[in-house]
Amino acid sequence: MSGSDRLENVNPQIHSTAGQRPVTAAELDNSVTDPIDAREVFDLVRDIADPEHPLTLEQLNVVEQELIEVDPAAGLVQVQFTPTIPHCSMATLIGLSIKVKLERSLPARFKIDVRITPGSHASERAVNKQLADKERVAAATENGRLLEVVNQCLVPPAAAGGA
Repeated sequence: MSGSDRLENVNPQIHSTAGQRPVTAAELDNSVTDPIDAREVFDLVRDIADPEHPLTLEQLNVVEQELIEVDPAAGLVQVQFTPTIPHCSMATLIGLSIKVKLERSLPARFKIDVRITPGSHASERAVNKQLADKERVAAATENGRLLEVVNQCLVPPAAAGGA
């Protein structure tokens, strides 16, 4: 990105990662119904790349399993994310990346609600309003340049070639 030489959070705190979830026998058995849960959603979003650093959202503690709720009966997935700094200008892009990843990965029956963790961002209400607006999200994903940036975030940093 053109402003990459001027980082907002020059020295982010890096957190340990949860590691891969062990695969159980029930998960390998196709005759067993495996409901989508918070850990599965976390596994989908944890490796999203931060738009500013070659780190994942999990490494930056932007996404946490404890801030994800899944109600399979209601068809609802709620993800709260916490920007690394209260005035992060990338918050909407991060939220959009999470939303796009989940829309591409989860069955269409799920309503996906992505929002900033309460009290963690100066423009929390405005960002949440943008992320909740279906028309704005659709317009954003139709913008070629913005979609290119989102797609770059969806490639985990280790898989991006280490450039």
